[in-house]
Amino acid sequence: MRVAMFGYQTWGHRTLQALLDSEHEVVLVVTHPKSEHAYEKIWSDSVADLAEQNGVPVLLRNRPDDEELLARLKDASPDIIVANNWRTWLPPEIFTLPPHGTLNIHDSLLPAYAGFSPLIWALINGEKEVGLTAHMMDEDLDAGDIVLQRATPVGPADTVTDLFHRTVGMIGSITVDALALIASGKAELVKQDRSKASFFHKRSIEDSRIDWTWPAEDIERLIRAQSDPYPNAFTFYKGERIRVIKASVSKACYGGTPGRVFIREGDGVVIVAGADARTGRNRGLVIERVRTEDDTEYAATDFFKTMGGYLKSA
Repeated sequence: MRVAMFGYQTWGHRTLQALLDSEHEVVLVVTHPKSEHAYEKIWSDSVADLAEQNGVPVLLRNRPDDEELLARLKDASPDIIVANNWRTWLPPEIFTLPPHGTLNIHDSLLPAYAGFSPLIWALINGEKEVGLTAHMMDEDLDAGDIVLQRATPVGPADTVTDLFHRTVGMIGSITVDALALIASGKAELVKQDRSKASFFHKRSIEDSRIDWTWPAEDIERLIRAQSDPYPNAFTFYKGERIRVIKASVSKACYGGTPGRVFIREGDGVVIVAGADARTGRNRGLVIERVRTEDDTEYAATDFFKTMGGYLKSA
């Protein structure tokens, strides 16, 4: 088939590479200009560079809402559009233009975690598996009929970086396999159960701020969901912003006020956590490694030289 591709960052790059390696002909690529957004500078393999290296025409757009883009798409005459990590809504005059419509690759198991940063949100929320969904695009974002889904389990020590590498490695096969089903007429489309849908916003630095009224289990997942090279989870100690690099849930229960730097346990320092920490029935968060604003990393037992004081959100 003749394929036009909309995509950005490493997700789009992997999708385009799979298309270039397939039997299909890539006739046009549309991608975003480079961004200074903290999360968009991560996993930033260039779709534009890959297209140009392979002689594919490229258009750079923040939004796909101009007449020139629509005209170029019509001239390219694609049989289908494939999208992955295109960051804005595609209007109906675009996603319905090809005979086979538009196939979108989304890195969650839809209908859950539509929208932005699904791996991060899924890990924070303690999901047991994550994955990819290849679905047909319609007027609602990430809501179209499902062609294929592929899942991978989330282990108890997995970071979002681990999950990124695992899921991005699945992009090529799910893209090519979904296109094969569509081209052969064998695709069995499955409507999404909208009662199970959830939609998440784009993350910002504010979303990495630790709230010590959360249970320790939730904070520990937040820290794994903000692993390098993502902006790390952070808190403030004696007015200094520190990033928490490694942590675990305490073996014992600890009571008091959320955020209290309490006692050593194992290889780390326990921080009291949970809105009801006063009951003494909560696990604490054992911080094991921290990083200061000058990028110096410390063992928590070296950084917190004395017990007492509080970690705060500001």
